[in-house]
Amino acid sequence: MVSSDQRRRQLAREKFERQQQRREEARRRTRRLTVVIASALAVVAVVGVTAFVSLGDDKDKNDAASSTSPSPSPSPSPSASKSSAPEPAMKIDKKSKYTMSLKTSQGDIAFTMDAAKTPHTTNSFKSLADKGFFDGTKCHRLTTQGIFVLQCGDPKGDGTGGPGYTIPDENLTALGKAGKDGTVTYPAGTVAMANTGQAHTGGSQFFLVYKDSKLPPSYTPFGTMDASSLKAVKAVGTAGVTGGAADGAPKKAVTISKAAVDKA
Repeated sequence: MVSSDQRRRQLAREKFERQQQRREEARRRTRRLTVVIASALAVVAVVGVTAFVSLGDDKDKNDAASSTSPSPSPSPSPSASKSSAPEPAMKIDKKSKYTMSLKTSQGDIAFTMDAAKTPHTTNSFKSLADKGFFDGTKCHRLTTQGIFVLQCGDPKGDGTGGPGYTIPDENLTALGKAGKDGTVTYPAGTVAMANTGQAHTGGSQFFLVYKDSKLPPSYTPFGTMDASSLKAVKAVGTAGVTGGAADGAPKKAVTISKAAVDKA
């Protein structure tokens, strides 16, 4: 015959087992929900990232089509139509490397460009820098979720400005073959061109990658930051976006006071 103490222990054990079973079922439900949410966020991130590195919304694209200036995004907007203004005449040494140096309100930022791999981009940036095009401009966009980039090079400061001409895409296979999700990894320290989301629509807007970011291989990677420059951009990224959003003007405003391009 079962004693009252044994019965109480049995009931307590059965109650504990039921609690453990309910907890395990709850954990499984949580894991399933987490997977669903993660998958949804991944889709949103890829879509959002593609939009980000583009130069703007539909209105911006229409404006860009008429002004021939690209709008950027990482998520950099000109349209697919060609600019009426020609890109600068080729004056650089295509066998050399060049360094673009930016004096900014958040410290010096510099990156190396290999003219052998990106001659049109390197030549354009040297031509623009020599004219003082970037001086006094702001890095208008920071993204801290999905992709991690600081976007600069827009004379208007709103994502719709450009030099009045477009340059061809270059070096698009440098980061490897796209995965099943259609993206490649742009490593921290990479500098790449913003565009409208269409081929050969880059202008003056570019983005600085401060943490490995997955993007479609459609943004010309043309520069690599040195360690101190990457640290400076990371600090801007860490400070976040004005208002606490994940995409917008950086809380630490970045103004380029002087830009120069010289042989490395």
